Amino acid sequence: MYRIQTLNKISSIGLELFPREEYEIASEIPNPDAIVLRSFKMHDMELPSSLRAVARAGAGVNNIPIDKCTHQGIVVFNTPGANANSVKELVLMSLFMSSRRVVDGIAWARSLNGQGAEVPKLIEKGKSDFEGPEIKGKKLGVIGLGAIGVMVANDAVALGMEVTGYDPFISVDAAWGLSRAVNKAVSLDTLIADSDYITIHVPLNDKTKNLLNKDKFALMKKGTRLLNFSRGGLVNNEDLKQALAAGIIALYVTDFPDEDLLTEPNVIPCPHLGASTPEAEDNCATMAVSQLRNYLELGNIKNSVNFPECEMAASAKYRIVVANSNIPNMVGQITTVLAGAGINITDMLNKSRGEVAYNIIDVESEVTDEHLNAIRAIEGVIMTRLIQIG
Repeated sequence: MYRIQTLNKISSIGLELFPREEYEIASEIPNPDAIVLRSFKMHDMELPSSLRAVARAGAGVNNIPIDKCTHQGIVVFNTPGANANSVKELVLMSLFMSSRRVVDGIAWARSLNGQGAEVPKLIEKGKSDFEGPEIKGKKLGVIGLGAIGVMVANDAVALGMEVTGYDPFISVDAAWGLSRAVNKAVSLDTLIADSDYITIHVPLNDKTKNLLNKDKFALMKKGTRLLNFSRGGLVNNEDLKQALAAGIIALYVTDFPDEDLLTEPNVIPCPHLGASTPEAEDNCATMAVSQLRNYLELGNIKNSVNFPECEMAASAKYRIVVANSNIPNMVGQITTVLAGAGINITDMLNKSRGEVAYNIIDVESEVTDEHLNAIRAIEGVIMTRLIQIG
C-alpha cells in the first residue's frame, strides 16, 4: 500500500487515477511515500524519511526544496505543458488588452454611473480616449519556445501576426510543433529590436534574472508592448519604469506584479491566473499522478527536475532502482554486489544528470534486504529500493 499526502486541494480527476486498493490518500497522513502539491511552500517542512517522491501539479517548483530532496534521494516531478493551453489563452487575451485599452475603458465607463440619460452620449464621446491598434500584421517576438511559447507563436500566426521566436535550447518536440511560419531570430537582441510586441516564456534562474533590463529596453522600438506571464524577476522593475516613462514600453501586462508596479498607469497587473482553469487543474493533476505511479510502481522517471529521465520496460519480476553520486565505478560496484550474491541481471539502464545518476536494474532472482543493504553501503549511493513487478 502506497501512502500519498496532498498538501493542496488537488483535482479529483487526477486523484481518481490512484487505485484505491493500492493507494491511501489524505492531506494528513504519517510516513507518506509521495507528496502531491500545487503552491504549498515546503522549504520549512521536515521531509519524512519515508518520502520517495514529490509531484508538483504545475510547472514551477520554487516552493520545493530541490537540493534537499536530491540529497535525500527524493525525486521531484513537475507537469510541463499540462497547463500550457490555459496560459496561452491568457497571453492571447493580454495581446488584445495591451493594444485596445479595454481595461481603462471599462473603468471609465463604470465611472459614469449616476449620469442617467447622458450615459449613451458620454460613452460615444469618450471612446476616442481609448483607441488602440489592431494586432494583425504586427510583429510579435516570442522569447522561449517551450510548450507555452510554441502555442502562443502558432496561434499568433493564425491571428495574422508576423511572429519571430528565440530559444537557443529549443527541444526537438517543441521544434516539431512549431509552425513553419514562425521566423527564427538570429539573436535575442535582433528579436527585441524588431518586435512591436514581446512575450516572455522562459524559466527564472540565475541566467535569466533581469533578462530584460535597461540595455535591452534601449534596443526596443518606441511604443513596444511587453507581456510577462512567466516570472516577475525576468524583468528589472526599475529599468521597466524608466522605459514606461520614456514611452519605450507603451504597456506592460503581467501576472507577477510587484507593489511598485501597481500604481503605474501603463501597467496591467493581473492575478496569477495562468493555470486557473478547471481544465488546467485537471490536466496537471492527471499528469502528476501518472508520473508518480510510473515511478512508485515501476521506478521509471519522466519530467523530473532533479533526476535524469530514465524509463525501461520491465523484463523480470524484480526491479532494483539505485540513485547515486555521478562518480566513476558506481555501476561496477553495484553489479559486483549482485554478481557476488549470484543474482543475474536481465536488463539495466543507467542515466545521469549533473551530479546525480540513476539506475534501473531488472533481475531474475529474489532480492533480500541483505542484498539491498550491501548496495546501500557503497559510498556514493543515495537511495536504493526494490520493486516487485506485477
